[in-house]
Amino acid sequence: MLDPDLQELARRVREFADDVVAPAAYEYDTERRLPIEIIRQMGEMGLFGLPLPQRYDGQGKSYLHLCVAVEQLARVDQSIAVTLEAGLGLGAMPVYRFGTDEQKDTYLPSLARGENLAAFGLTEAEAGSDAGGTQTTAILEDGWWTINGTKQFITNSGTPITNMVTVTAVTGERVGRDGSVGPELSTIIVPVPIEGFTALPAYDKVGWHTSDTHPLVFDGVCVPEENLLGERGRGFANFLSVLDEGRVAFAALCVGAAQGCLEEAVDYAKRRRVFGKAIGDNQHIAFTLARMQSRVAAARAVMHDAAHRIDVGMPFTKEASLAKLIASEAAVANANDATQIWGGYGFLNVNPVARHYRDARILTLGEGSTEVQLGIIARSLGFDKAFG
Repeated sequence: MLDPDLQELARRVREFADDVVAPAAYEYDTERRLPIEIIRQMGEMGLFGLPLPQRYDGQGKSYLHLCVAVEQLARVDQSIAVTLEAGLGLGAMPVYRFGTDEQKDTYLPSLARGENLAAFGLTEAEAGSDAGGTQTTAILEDGWWTINGTKQFITNSGTPITNMVTVTAVTGERVGRDGSVGPELSTIIVPVPIEGFTALPAYDKVGWHTSDTHPLVFDGVCVPEENLLGERGRGFANFLSVLDEGRVAFAALCVGAAQGCLEEAVDYAKRRRVFGKAIGDNQHIAFTLARMQSRVAAARAVMHDAAHRIDVGMPFTKEASLAKLIASEAAVANANDATQIWGGYGFLNVNPVARHYRDARILTLGEGSTEVQLGIIARSLGFDKAFG
């Protein structure tokens, strides 16, 4: 159902994933190291600039192009896929959506070329799903923002090529329509490295070992007033928009993971022989594979629908949550089934299904947990207190 241009992109990225990423995946996973050389190659292919305009060295393609590329990479390595997804969806796109012309000219070209990576500093120890609980502060004085606080679980924040982090911070107070007083949240660009900024040692994670993820400390970081991204006080609305878009690309990652598990399970079921026949000849195995295929098809359909809505300017908040919910649960289920079909070999880290099994667990947590997605969908049905 993809047009020829999207089909060609899918073919190119699939070949790159199979020929370059997959053979090195176990090594980098074991070393827990982001392979910058592979990221450079992805940049040369134009992947980091797919939905960005050509004036910023992007490819001028649709958001669906990004989703297609992320899906193909995630088939073989979720860590590499999330580096692209977060680098664009959470790193470059906020600057593109809300930045000034000067900010776009400064940061987007090198991000689009894959020469640099950007991070989005939202989550804190006490402010994850409840982003309104942000404790990081930014005080404006004499034309300079002074930022103090900490962030948690920030992707692409400590790589050798990270050059900026967009930070959500409390910049004052705001009065609600009902007269209540709450924090005024804004987003500010912090170029890195910079005095007062520290990316603490990377987390020891269950999965996504190749993905770069750090806690961050901002201790009196000073940046000029013009580093404000978007309007002051619009940080909450802006990062909700960023997260909606990011969830669609994240859903594409989940689809790719589910597809990768299916491919590994089908291949093994055809060549693994027990009691004189291939295990796929057993109805239970064949039916399990059929169910895995149905999950992939359903997840891909809702993901494509959400991406199309972004590209044509239609509302997509509910559809983004549907895509993220359905695709993440499909990936987790397929990882479990693939591991079961592989048996003891599926428990060995050298085999891709073991890596998918470990990696998939984050998919129902990252970019908004399953419960958050259910709350958004329930609210779209008229149940506004679902989050309560």
